[in-house]
Amino acid sequence: MKPVSISDYRQAARRRLPRFLFEYIDGGSYSETTLKRNVADLEALAVRQRVLRNVSVIDTSATLFGAKAALPLALAPVGLSGLYGRRGEVQAARAAAASGVPFTLSTVSACSIEEVAAGASAPFWFQLYMIRDRAFMADLLARADEAGCSALVFTVDMPMPGARYRDYRSGLAGAPGLGGDLRRIFQAVQRPAWAWNVGLHGRPHTLGNVAPVLEGRSGIEDFFAWMGENFDPGVTWDDLDWVRTRWRKPMIIKGVLDPDDARQALDLGADGIVVSNHGGRQLDGALSTARALPAIAAAVDRRMPILADGGVRSGLDILRMLALGADGVMIGRAWAYALSAGGSAGVSRMLDMLKAEFRVAMGLAGVAAVSDIDVSLLA
Repeated sequence: MKPVSISDYRQAARRRLPRFLFEYIDGGSYSETTLKRNVADLEALAVRQRVLRNVSVIDTSATLFGAKAALPLALAPVGLSGLYGRRGEVQAARAAAASGVPFTLSTVSACSIEEVAAGASAPFWFQLYMIRDRAFMADLLARADEAGCSALVFTVDMPMPGARYRDYRSGLAGAPGLGGDLRRIFQAVQRPAWAWNVGLHGRPHTLGNVAPVLEGRSGIEDFFAWMGENFDPGVTWDDLDWVRTRWRKPMIIKGVLDPDDARQALDLGADGIVVSNHGGRQLDGALSTARALPAIAAAVDRRMPILADGGVRSGLDILRMLALGADGVMIGRAWAYALSAGGSAGVSRMLDMLKAEFRVAMGLAGVAAVSDIDVSLLA
């Protein structure tokens, strides 16, 4: 039976992926308190059901950073997503373009900026971390600009990676050398469809954007070692100017969870922010996005666009996030699950499902346009 919900796609991904890959995308940090809160706090919001409001024509479209989108939604950056489907970032970018929503390519993607640009049918966004090697960062920005990327998503909530217990238990992290390789190979051969389609025919398995600085290394351990060595815990707001002078298109700051930080991003010239706790993968015990969003929206007061991620599992959740003050949402796990389950077609079906759910949620809440969604829809 075809998946009919994000939960169905998650279960399909669990059945298809080697354990270490499923746990990587599905898990959060420490006891996963924030991961759970992201979903629970959003689901707990009651929406007012309104009647006799003339919702015969419903428009789900929105404008995101100067471009029209079929939904107020973008695919969030997901690291290593090229391992979830054969050349997975290219497949996801194609699906997003066909569905009329933006796709965001992660710095630590399997497919390079250039490969995605060659395979995609529309401009996409590029996500960047602050990296110690500024020359490499400048090169990445130039490559993204040359490839036609239309916006930069600058992730700021990862000065150091959070501790994710599931990655140690699955063998993705903490098991260097032959022992770790054998453990992952054993998990892979238990998923023959993935092993054949992605493990064998999805090669090369490299970090396409960072391959030049890895100097031929391409293993999982190399990825984590590179992260530990190159993510910059010394970054401050002053470094935003360094990025801004090298990127003239829209720059969106991702990882804001506090109103003071939202004001700082606005004052320093960001074109938008993403209210995010990194999907519960960084500071466990932090506020859920749904709890943090209203105060941030009040602080920004419509002076720049706000996107929000974390816990969005349905079209109804999109409406809830917009009612809390967001102009749009980003989804990460949802599209990774769908890619794992069905490749590009799976991502397209998942986006069609979200659009249909969002349209129904709008109609039953009595609104016919995205611009009509506000906090008055929440009971």
